[in-house]
Amino acid sequence: MKLEQASEENLSILINGIADRLVVVNRSIMQPEDYQIEKYDDIKFLYDHIESKGQLSVSETEAFIQELANYRK
Repeated sequence: MKLEQASEENLSILINGIADRLVVVNRSIMQPEDYQIEKYDDIKFLYDHIESKGQLSVSETEAFIQELANYRK
């Protein structure tokens, strides 16, 4: 899967992948259309970092969710 190209479809894949990995229960905060495409590279960086890690601690999960909040519209 090629996610290097910023597009709405790829942004959706990233956001949904992050939500799955962080085990986000309230998916309403992780709607792809609520995120800025201009922040695609930053979101991709978070996605890559989350994917490369093994188990995430509670504090790491909270930190990632907080960081994502900065990229919402």
